[in-house]
Amino acid sequence: MKLTFVLATTLLGSLMLLSACSTSNTVQQLNGIPDNAADIVKNKAYFQNMYRGDIPYPANCEQDCYLPHPLVECQTPAEQCRYTGAKASPELKTGFSVHWLGHASFSINTPDGQQLLLDPVTGQFDWPVNWAAHLFGTKARPTMPELSPEQLAATDAVLYSHLHYDHFSTRDIKLIGTSAHYYLPYGMAAYMPNGGYQVTEMAWYSSAQQGKLTIDAVPARHFNSRTLSDENQALWAGWLIQHGDKKLFFAGDTGYSQHFNDIRQRYGVIDICLLPIASYHGPNYRAVHMTPEDALMVAEELGCKVMIPWGYGNASWQMGDHSSHSPLLRLLHMQQRLNSKVPLLILNEGDSVVL
Repeated sequence: MKLTFVLATTLLGSLMLLSACSTSNTVQQLNGIPDNAADIVKNKAYFQNMYRGDIPYPANCEQDCYLPHPLVECQTPAEQCRYTGAKASPELKTGFSVHWLGHASFSINTPDGQQLLLDPVTGQFDWPVNWAAHLFGTKARPTMPELSPEQLAATDAVLYSHLHYDHFSTRDIKLIGTSAHYYLPYGMAAYMPNGGYQVTEMAWYSSAQQGKLTIDAVPARHFNSRTLSDENQALWAGWLIQHGDKKLFFAGDTGYSQHFNDIRQRYGVIDICLLPIASYHGPNYRAVHMTPEDALMVAEELGCKVMIPWGYGNASWQMGDHSSHSPLLRLLHMQQRLNSKVPLLILNEGDSVVL
């Protein structure tokens, strides 16, 4: 009798657990550009970049792109480095604080007291690519700075830019849990784990309200996939976060194109720009990723009051780069060569700054 009771309660608990795990998510869809996004997802058709084909680049580094810099101290040339310069920035007084976790992952504290996570991916990749990378000997990133369970539980919203395994993590989603609201480009909700998550899918130039924040999905020049058979069946995006007249822009993975000028025309100058500067080597990489000089020119086009670069670092996995800090060395070199007036705020992984 006692054994039967134990078995029955165990089975009931298992069924309840399975039921909880299969709870459907709540998904809201916001329309924008392209205006037929719903049909593209329904018909398993393909999203496209707003500007396609060969696009002239505004600047190019042709030689001596990776000279040592006195403020970048490295254990070996361009590897295992630390930026030692001051974390000085303009007196913006935006109320935003930025914590760079590494690669494309950020924790943002907003002026209205919320905590947002941008592209949170701990470890090298999401499963199963992390396992495959280890199996086949791909150089693993050292552990990125992580948030504690208490910090994860305090998350109000999560914004993912696209599905690639170094930018979208079902493991991290499960760690963050269902208390946060998830903002995704159109078509990406199908890749969320079930469990009662609150999700808003957004086409380009659609807007959502999160507390006192306005969150806009904006174009990026990239591509999207999770498997070998679903390329570009979900949209990709950057994010613009506004509180009053203060703006923070996260570009996501993107190449250079006219879409940045479009963003400037629509939203005006941007206070804080989080721009990628890595993974631009190799066939076709630069079409969908920015070089450091591309990012500098984009920062000027957007009127960025401060630019925080990302994608380099000791925890980077170096696809399409010479070394962990070659993008940063190239950025500092090209800033001088181009006589760029864009204020740079250089962080090391794990650094936080109040702006």
